[in-house]
Amino acid sequence: MTNLVQIRNLTVEATTDSGRWIQILKGITLDVAAGETVAFIGESGSGKTTAAMALLGYARPGCRISGGSVRVDGHDMVTLSEKERAALRGTVVAYVPQSAAAAFNPAATIMDQVIEVTKIHRLMPPDEARRRAVDLFRALSLPDPDGIGDRYPHQVSGGQLQRLAAAMALIGDPKVVIFDEPTTALDVTTQVEVLRAFKAVTAKRRIACVYVSHDLAVVAQIADHIMVLRHGEVQEIGSVDDILTRPKHPYTKELLHAFHPDTGGRVAAAEAFANTAAPLLEINTLSAGYGPPQSNGQPLVLAVKGVSLQVKRGTNLGIIGESGCGKSTLARAIAGILPACKGDIQFNGKELWHSARQRSHEQLRDLQIVFQHADTALNPAKSIEDILGRPLTFYHGLRGKARDARVDALLDMVHLPRALRHRRPAELSGGQKQRVNFARALAAEPKLILCDEITSALDTVVAAAIIDLLKELQRELGLSYIFISHDLSVIEAICDEIIVMYRGQTVETIIPSARQQPQHPYSKLLFSSVPKLDPTWLDTLNIDADRMRVA
Repeated sequence: MTNLVQIRNLTVEATTDSGRWIQILKGITLDVAAGETVAFIGESGSGKTTAAMALLGYARPGCRISGGSVRVDGHDMVTLSEKERAALRGTVVAYVPQSAAAAFNPAATIMDQVIEVTKIHRLMPPDEARRRAVDLFRALSLPDPDGIGDRYPHQVSGGQLQRLAAAMALIGDPKVVIFDEPTTALDVTTQVEVLRAFKAVTAKRRIACVYVSHDLAVVAQIADHIMVLRHGEVQEIGSVDDILTRPKHPYTKELLHAFHPDTGGRVAAAEAFANTAAPLLEINTLSAGYGPPQSNGQPLVLAVKGVSLQVKRGTNLGIIGESGCGKSTLARAIAGILPACKGDIQFNGKELWHSARQRSHEQLRDLQIVFQHADTALNPAKSIEDILGRPLTFYHGLRGKARDARVDALLDMVHLPRALRHRRPAELSGGQKQRVNFARALAAEPKLILCDEITSALDTVVAAAIIDLLKELQRELGLSYIFISHDLSVIEAICDEIIVMYRGQTVETIIPSARQQPQHPYSKLLFSSVPKLDPTWLDTLNIDADRMRVA
């Protein structure tokens, strides 16, 4: 079997704030054969993405490849010149990023960006490139494969954009593909389709794949071997079956244990408030959408259609559904970022204006939102200290030493080292950036936090710690949360009530503490699409998605 990837004693160094160089990858050795997929797993900052990016001959700013060799299809990416590496990127080795939202140019059409690599390397005529792109859109289960390329990135959902990033990587017919958390933004039903598409495309073309992920259940479906990383060192390498059923290293066992978050304490928190307090948030027949108003007063695209819900003080509401169902639009309408076109929002006993610009300073502070994509939510030009300090000054008037002390406390709360306060977002891992994103919301000391996929970029260990942290803060501060997520294990671990959305409407409400089983066909589809820690799960899954869809 031909090894398309040969890594020998790879060492990567990073510079500290004081200018000292330290090792962040320590002597990694690995082979990946044609048609084989090796998954890198480990917590945020373990070196997963750094090791994967070395296959492109790339080290992020402030880092350098200081030792070893990285051979991709016979080319040593460490010793090649930058011009020689550029000639191989997109044709021999390609990359699917974690955050597609940050990878696409908002001013260019999707089709122009997907076929750009074919123009750069002069691989084929433009018409042929477009036909190949449409074939990839169809293989990746994208809607309207013939027309989606004419749209701009902001005109598709996050899950669709992530699949389009995969099409961009695959169109050059590379021999090696790096998948960096490619299903992070996908709902469970779409994830099943995409994983099947990835497996089919990579197997057919005998592509060697490196799959970076914190989701062990996803890894179980797509990988042949798993490499467990921690603090830049390999803890364990083995087949998927060996790692999942016979782990040897204590850290691997810890990862497996963290796969199912603890649900304890949820019912107690709910009972403390649910039956005695008036709703903290109450929404009646809320509708919202995008585009210019039509003759009926509604926007051109109505994404949320007459949704009603309540959130009691100290309790949590989960909202689930596939990409494009209106989950995030609903959150933005509640926050006032996207003013609703119809309906009422009552918060803490008072009616909220639809637009955040018209809300009071206190109302803005009490209701915060944490966005899905930390890459686009955090100002890349500001330090973490400035990002967290701004809401402290705006909402609480803190300055100087008082503000500095509170920044340190916020970093402690989200389990980040205080030394990160002087860094910028580009110098942090994906999970670290998301935790900063959450800390910024906590800085306001809100009563309700809208959490839009906040654990999607976190590994299982850190996600479990964040869930525990949220429960602790809830007990201490009486916080309430609205969780928007495609990760049903997270939703079930912390939410007292779950709303299922489909095509902008709520189709069912589920109470986890009552061990209530989903009744609606679409709800059944969602819950049956959650990957299991079983390598045969995806291949044996038999869901007629079209039959299960809501009419």
